[in-house]
Amino acid sequence: MPWIQIKINTSGQKAEQISDLLSDLGAVSVTFQDTYDVPIFEPLPGETRLWGDTDVIGLYDAETEVDPLIAELRQSPLLTEHFSYKVEQLEDKDWEREWMDNFHPMKFGRRLWICPSWREIPDPNAVNVMLDPGLAFGTGTHPTTSLCLSWLDSLDLTGKTIIDFGCGSGILAIAALKLGAKQAIGLDIDPQALQATRDNAQRNNVSDRLTVYLAKDLPDNLTADVVIANILAGPLKELAPQIIQLVKPDGLLGLSGVLSSQAESVCEAYQADFTLDAVVEQDEWCRITGKKNNFK
Repeated sequence: MPWIQIKINTSGQKAEQISDLLSDLGAVSVTFQDTYDVPIFEPLPGETRLWGDTDVIGLYDAETEVDPLIAELRQSPLLTEHFSYKVEQLEDKDWEREWMDNFHPMKFGRRLWICPSWREIPDPNAVNVMLDPGLAFGTGTHPTTSLCLSWLDSLDLTGKTIIDFGCGSGILAIAALKLGAKQAIGLDIDPQALQATRDNAQRNNVSDRLTVYLAKDLPDNLTADVVIANILAGPLKELAPQIIQLVKPDGLLGLSGVLSSQAESVCEAYQADFTLDAVVEQDEWCRITGKKNNFK
């Protein structure tokens, strides 16, 4: 069945209201898309985390009369008379098959593969993490996740404990376990993320070595040999004291979710406690790693 989509560019503050407006005007679905391809990271339960510049996309039956619909939108106090929008005709296709065809096994570092369940494993002798792409959390396709996975692949994790701070799908914790870590701990503010992490751990047969906590239920004095946090620059700076305490002396820290332009300010929040490596960049994003100083 063919469709028409109307894409409206707006601010994050107005996006939810415009979504409701499109639904009231007959949209069969409404989605949000970041204008500048900035990822969503761990929204609070019941919250839709939005960006500064957001496209709200309403999907309509191809028979919908667009001009009257745009006229109705112009009357809304949420939009100016000359608001920015785009109307697109979507061809009739098998969208589920199209979506599945876009995802292939991905290699990170020397030996780590992330594989969707419907694809053949390229190298049965490699370290293979089975993880199907989802809508809310990480699957390895974004540069920040890619940077973290490549870093984990470069480490000797044998016998180590790792904390995945802001675990989302659990991809980093599960990858660490498959790479030889003794134990992984996933922390997140969203119960749905913890459930996704549990489900993916079970799919990869590592449930017995994984523990998850809501951030508010974090045990006292919890520490790990390796802590990795793929969130955003703001929270990385704000939560620096807590993240620093989670790393054992001489332990390793990996941070991502940071734009290259934000790297210096994030480094400043950690440099007193860590000997930091050179920042690694990929597609305007970066990874910050280092070893915790031992002040004995």
